[in-house]
Amino acid sequence: MTRKRFLVLDRDGTLLEYRPYLSSPDDVRLLPGTGAALRRFQEMGLGLVVVTNQSGVGRGLFDAARLDLIHQRFREALEAEGVSLAAVYVCPHTPEDDCSCRKPKTGLLERAAQDHEFDPEDAFVIGDNACDIELGRRVGAKTFLVLSGCGEAILPEMRGRADYVVADLGEAVPIIERLLSLDYAGAAGA
Repeated sequence: MTRKRFLVLDRDGTLLEYRPYLSSPDDVRLLPGTGAALRRFQEMGLGLVVVTNQSGVGRGLFDAARLDLIHQRFREALEAEGVSLAAVYVCPHTPEDDCSCRKPKTGLLERAAQDHEFDPEDAFVIGDNACDIELGRRVGAKTFLVLSGCGEAILPEMRGRADYVVADLGEAVPIIERLLSLDYAGAAGA
């Protein structure tokens, strides 16, 4: 029996419109096409988890209760699109805290893999920042840099680092579909 495969998704700039230190539920806005792309991934049998650095909590810009309200609004926006996340994993620390959960460190992804019983090497990590790509590389996952959010600004430094560069989440859909079909064809022939 094969384990379910997962998408490990960044939040801000990948799924939501990028706002530095998003601190109000009223500012939660899905990027265009996000719902349709995530629905398609679910139809492919992929699980969806979000792994996000939220140093605004550690910096005292907003508290954990406010972050919970933001994530409640985020989930409601996705549910309205027919999308259900398995979980949202948050690092509330600042870079100076040197925790094991802040991307690109792998603590949160490893916890997600344990909680949902998936192999990180079989995951697809999608984000708009260098830390997302480095996170995926550290666990051996396929990585996708989306040019939404911060992605376009960091593209020059990320060439050759990300496995794939896509304009947005929707552009990743046919690539992942093809990768899955190749993996399934290879497994059937083994």
